[in-house]
Amino acid sequence: MIRSVEVDAGIIRYALERKDVKNINLRVRADQTVYVSAAKSIPVKTIDALVKNRAAYVLKSLNAFEKNAEAKKDERKFVDGESVAFLGHNLRLKIFQSAKRHVECDGSFVSLFVNDSKNMDEKRGLLNRWLCSEFKKVIEEIVSAFYPKFKKYGVEYPKLHYRTMISRWGSCQKKSNSLTFNTALVAAPKSSIEYVVMHEFTHLLQPNHSKKFYQQLATFMPDWEDRKRRLEGK
Repeated sequence: MIRSVEVDAGIIRYALERKDVKNINLRVRADQTVYVSAAKSIPVKTIDALVKNRAAYVLKSLNAFEKNAEAKKDERKFVDGESVAFLGHNLRLKIFQSAKRHVECDGSFVSLFVNDSKNMDEKRGLLNRWLCSEFKKVIEEIVSAFYPKFKKYGVEYPKLHYRTMISRWGSCQKKSNSLTFNTALVAAPKSSIEYVVMHEFTHLLQPNHSKKFYQQLATFMPDWEDRKRRLEGK
């Protein structure tokens, strides 16, 4: 069973398993999932309250795992011909030595102009900054297009944040009216990115994954399931 609780910093989603145990056991896993086991006799409200009380620990652990994942995620070699996933397409990398660092993209190739073509950190930093910048442009464009659907419900224009995540494509913090998106989405087709934006936007109206949430999501985006399947490669 997947449950969620709202805390000051946002929403914590956790998997609840009923087991023959005496206490409520909470663990934050390396894949950034929160797991709780508890006896069937313990009310869900009591379990939710415990998760809320331990929110600081949960969020600190999730943040630590995210930072660790970010440090390990980039295994590219940054050589000519290497594939770069970008908005559902595979671009080919080209490396050029240049006095002025910049990036050019023609839809087939992404060219890095660097001071030192052998410097891995320089190439990695330049490409990642470009990907992040392009990703932010896409998200801002989609949010601007979708916002009128939510403005009529009294939703203020959300604050946007970007970070590396392992197990989530996005998150919504209703109290702070902010949406956070996984930077790895830059590799996904734009139609799937639109699904993630709409999903998180809908959480500003319906914080839980209730029946009403999915009904409202389907009203805003009737083909959301197809977009989700494409995102997950199914």
